[in-house]
Amino acid sequence: MNFDKELENKVKETESIIKEYLPKEDGWAKTVMEAMNYSVNVGGKRLRPVLMAETYRLFGGTDKVIEPFMAAIEMIHTYSLVHDDLPAMDNDEYRRGKKTTWVVYGDAMAILAGDGLLNYAFETALKSFEMSDSDTGKKAKALSILAKKAGIYGMIGGQTADIEAENLGSQATQEHLLFIHEHKTAALIQAAMMVGAVLAGADETQICLVEKAAYEIGVAFQIQDDILDVTSNLETLGKPVGSDAKNQKTTYVTLKGIEDASQEQRELSDHAIELLESLAEEGYQNEFLIELIRSLITRIK
Repeated sequence: MNFDKELENKVKETESIIKEYLPKEDGWAKTVMEAMNYSVNVGGKRLRPVLMAETYRLFGGTDKVIEPFMAAIEMIHTYSLVHDDLPAMDNDEYRRGKKTTWVVYGDAMAILAGDGLLNYAFETALKSFEMSDSDTGKKAKALSILAKKAGIYGMIGGQTADIEAENLGSQATQEHLLFIHEHKTAALIQAAMMVGAVLAGADETQICLVEKAAYEIGVAFQIQDDILDVTSNLETLGKPVGSDAKNQKTTYVTLKGIEDASQEQRELSDHAIELLESLAEEGYQNEFLIELIRSLITRIK
């Protein structure tokens, strides 16, 4: 398997699915739709919808019912970035090498674009009920997971703890930091993989295993983000580096140092892979999914 080529193809396929579900830019609300589409179309790794699709395939899923959920989770992820970049939050002017939404459209329209993407994500996921590809029970359960992992018990909860962690300095603890990473970053990765598993018909034990693996993948992913914020540059990363130091945020790097943070990241990723590979005993394998997770350890952007 040529992983890089296959990843490129899968990202392109995912891009086309997402664009199919974006709103049409017309009417009196045209500006907010333009801002929503701009935010999504600036690019990105599309990690969450790809993980969703590959977990769906891992458990034998083949239908198009996964597609509105793929678009929905990318919309939710994008809305969180739009709001995260705002002056009241991280005050970042670049995202993926391009001007952030608030810089292009202003604060007010960026807030509305984020709100619009969150609401439109659920409109999009609900379109799955118009399809005859799987039973409504699976779709309802998938929606419930998506809502919870994106909400106050998931990503928004993590964002809250992240904001309140600013300026804590030496008072910040690893427990506090793990809560932030679990909820701010890992929750949507859990949602992506769990939704894929649910829609493909995985049982409760398998879904719990996927949730655990996705937690470890998400925390490892965020640790690598913390490392890159210190070691990378704007040209490579596509967004300003040093944001954490600028905002006086405690990260795994400030708490443990780069070497220990890197070691913990590798351990988490390796264990997540072990969990997913254990499913082979039940006949469930996806070599690309395993290689995708491995690639997150060494990513440079």
